[in-house]
Amino acid sequence: MSEQHTPERHTPERHAPRTPSGPSAWLGLLVVLGPVLLVSMDGSILYLAMPRVSQDLTPTADQALWTLDVYGFAVGSLLIAFGTVGDRYGRLKLLTIGATVFGLASAASAFAPSPELLIASRALMGVAGATLLPSALAVLSELFTDPRRRAQAIGVFAAAFAAGFAIGPVVGGFLLERFWWGSVFLINLPVIALFLVFAPVLLREVGTTRPGRVDALSVAASSIGLLALVYGLKHAAAEGPSPLSVLVGPGGLVLLTLFVRRQRHLEHPLVDFSLFRDRVFTIAIVTGLLPLAAWSATAYLSGVYLQSVLGLPVLRAALLALPGAVVLIVSCVVTPLVVDRVGKRAILLVCHFSIAAGLLFLLPTAVTGGIGWYVASTSVAGLGYGISFSVVADTAVGAVPAERAGAAGAIAETGNEIGNALGIALIGSLAALLFRLQGPGLAPTLDETLQLPGLAATVVTDAKSAFVTGLHAAVTVAAFLHLVLGLLALRWLPGTGKEERARTVFPGEGTEYARSASR
Repeated sequence: MSEQHTPERHTPERHAPRTPSGPSAWLGLLVVLGPVLLVSMDGSILYLAMPRVSQDLTPTADQALWTLDVYGFAVGSLLIAFGTVGDRYGRLKLLTIGATVFGLASAASAFAPSPELLIASRALMGVAGATLLPSALAVLSELFTDPRRRAQAIGVFAAAFAAGFAIGPVVGGFLLERFWWGSVFLINLPVIALFLVFAPVLLREVGTTRPGRVDALSVAASSIGLLALVYGLKHAAAEGPSPLSVLVGPGGLVLLTLFVRRQRHLEHPLVDFSLFRDRVFTIAIVTGLLPLAAWSATAYLSGVYLQSVLGLPVLRAALLALPGAVVLIVSCVVTPLVVDRVGKRAILLVCHFSIAAGLLFLLPTAVTGGIGWYVASTSVAGLGYGISFSVVADTAVGAVPAERAGAAGAIAETGNEIGNALGIALIGSLAALLFRLQGPGLAPTLDETLQLPGLAATVVTDAKSAFVTGLHAAVTVAAFLHLVLGLLALRWLPGTGKEERARTVFPGEGTEYARSASR
């Protein structure tokens, strides 16, 4: 459209190549990776910090869950919308604004005096994070014009994103050993400051290539509907059914239904649901969502288990999470090297079955011990988590025609973020529900219960046992879902020979995704 492509913005001089794939491009990649690492890391950095936050701010059960997952919901629900905004008004401009807001919101989170303000500032961090991911990928793709170098750069991008999720709890644990809980947010500030200094020098604006505009009604319906539905579920799980949860939850479901129906009639839909008619695409998107849901829920619940049930100091809990984080990162890096040999079908089967097995390793944990089972669980499941980070986007893009690669990639990214939030919201709510039903009934969460004065030893044991029961139920449900998804992948995904033919039909899918995955 003419109003989106003004000559002044896209002069040849402004987009003249600066030694593509040379030293300046790799320095630009290094600058971009800072915000990317922060956005993913802040999705998980509170998992070990929540017991300390609960001590200082005393949030209710649903406030504690909102503190953890409102960030992921904000990022996931706005990723596609901000991808379109960046296409329209400039990626680098949006990246700079988003980084600034992310830094300010991080500072506000660090010094939040109440659960309500912490939730609000975390939501603002999520909104800013939604501007950073798609813009960073598009700017990066512009830096590397050579397809081979671009593929390497995007591989580094994906590995950094996975590493952020994996090391978030570890970094949080190390900081909490020496500082107060707000320090997990203040570490964002120097990275953001360096980005704002070097980005204008090493990066350049990306021209728009996609017509259309952001449908504000779709953004509002999807965001509000998702938050309302989850609020109703979490409130009912933590405190029991109430008139508010009975009204808000179904109201959110109605909004989401209207959102889906509206997308079918838009020329440029926010989410192209017609892509889900392809079974391979559907498997890929669910593979992006479900492992993140399982990982986020079990990482949070395991953090509470290690500290509040077993009584471990936060630094030791962080060190115990390190082997699983290493396996996840190595798996993410190695998977692209072996996927061409064994095929995506086989690698996705390993993904789902290893996650299911790893989750079931948490079942022998008990009030009296289970550290070895925890380390084994995170290590085995980490293999599957790394695979999911590595192959989901490429599988989703390869399942659709090349001209729809951008929409497929955007949905894949959104599935990751929504999965991260839904894990805590839904699987975490199941654990909260069981604690409320089987616990001593003195407080809605384990940490709140343990802070009550004058507790008898039997009451403490009952509270810890109720929490472990909730943990076991959560991992059982998540493991069952992964087993089902693995069986569906076994039945629906093509074998290696068919994959080769698909690559012939859709050549250059990796390059196309690099250009447009976030648009």
